[in-house]
Amino acid sequence: MGFLGSLLGIIGFGIGIPLGLLLGFLLFIYVEPGDVKEPISRPIHEFDTNSLLDILPEIPLWVKHPDYDRVDWLNKLLSDMWPYLDKAICGVIKSTAEPVFAEYIGKFKLKSVEFKNLSLGTIPPSIHGIKVHETNENELVFEPAVRWAGNPNITLVLKLLSLRITVQLVDVQLFAAPRIILKPLVPTFPCFASVAVSLMEKPHLDFGLNLLGGDVMAIPGVYQYVQDTIKKQVASLYLWPQTFEIPILDGSVGPTKKPVGILHVKVVRAIKLLKMDLLGASDPYVKLSLSGDKLPAKKTSIKMKNLNPEWNEDFKLTVKDPDTQVLQLHAYDWEKVGTHDKLGMQIVPLRLLTPHETKEFTLNLVKNTNPNDPHNKKWRGKLVVELTFKPFIDDSELFSGSLHGSGKREDMIGKGSEDVSLNRAGLLLVLLQGAEDVEGTHHNNPYAVVNFGGEQKKTKTIKKTRDPCWNEEFQFVLEEAPLKEKIRIEVMSRRTGFSFRRKDTWISI
Repeated sequence: MGFLGSLLGIIGFGIGIPLGLLLGFLLFIYVEPGDVKEPISRPIHEFDTNSLLDILPEIPLWVKHPDYDRVDWLNKLLSDMWPYLDKAICGVIKSTAEPVFAEYIGKFKLKSVEFKNLSLGTIPPSIHGIKVHETNENELVFEPAVRWAGNPNITLVLKLLSLRITVQLVDVQLFAAPRIILKPLVPTFPCFASVAVSLMEKPHLDFGLNLLGGDVMAIPGVYQYVQDTIKKQVASLYLWPQTFEIPILDGSVGPTKKPVGILHVKVVRAIKLLKMDLLGASDPYVKLSLSGDKLPAKKTSIKMKNLNPEWNEDFKLTVKDPDTQVLQLHAYDWEKVGTHDKLGMQIVPLRLLTPHETKEFTLNLVKNTNPNDPHNKKWRGKLVVELTFKPFIDDSELFSGSLHGSGKREDMIGKGSEDVSLNRAGLLLVLLQGAEDVEGTHHNNPYAVVNFGGEQKKTKTIKKTRDPCWNEEFQFVLEEAPLKEKIRIEVMSRRTGFSFRRKDTWISI
């Protein structure tokens, strides 16, 4: 009898616990409390100390921090435009998500994935304050504090075998502090060429996920796991210094693309060039530049009276888009008086190059790039060049790695960071905005000279002023980190017209 009682007790215990957990889960998911009351609104002066501490995180930043400005007008604008913004944003989400869904069709026995409902709801996000940064760059930087407690209606329908599974996203809460940079500022509407967005801290995201009628996020352990996963993924992609850049204007209006590498060009020699001079010779030189680059073209030395010149001269050009840019090579016959005669030209698409591999090209010179022009059939000589494309290290690679609690990344600590930063080519950008209260001894026509690494670059001359404004950018190609190099900047005054007075040097930095 004792054995039978023990056996029945074990069986009852084994059945009772799973059954109790199942009933508890169903009650926790599906049963809503009936004693929920509407909150009571009270004036803030009636709150005690503990109550004030509880609501302190909800106070807008413009109240707590003087750096943040109140933007009620912007919240009003968002509220009025939200029905239209909702449709526009949902259209972008749908067009972006559908190709991703299509990749999973046929996998995991999945027949289809489609939106049943897609709406961000009727509650717009609110901006609790905005901080604008003043910088010396040609850009506009601001940080809005965004909060959104929305009521979206986003429903996905998944057809898995013969099952129809409905997944619904509800009750979204989002707190984020993005940094938005409009750069560069250009004199063409909307007056900025691109938008760069990065998060200054990990965002807070809370939401409900209904699956088969129940809230999956209510299951113990799932909520915290999903929260940690989302924060890690978002931080790896958009947490500062990572940025998400959206181009607004094309390259013809402003420099929307940053440099991605250096093109090393070696002009080796030319073969059997045309005879342009009366004595049966030519004085050739070559000009080279990249398409879409507004910088002046570089050129070789002049080889006097030579139809088979050898230069063996090296040049470095900054590459912004290796998929579309081409190297333009123009050969000229130098003339002491008058315009220089064109010997021929040719182009080399950069997409033909493999990074870090030197490739030699023997190019047939033509008159122009029109393949149907009969003048291109005439022999104009050949040009031999060697090209090497060396890309910069990508930002995502430079800042990849796990984050510590202090915000530092593991792979940027120790020798690894030295190897990454010191042994790679780079580009130094120097932006000269202007000068104040400069005065020459003889004249006030200031210009600036920048010296770095044996190169010298000059700004334009501003006549008759003590406060010149240049806003000119100069590029210096770096083979390695310039740990011991110094930039020398001189502000000088140039005499205009005929004068025996020498130029003045005012400031040397």
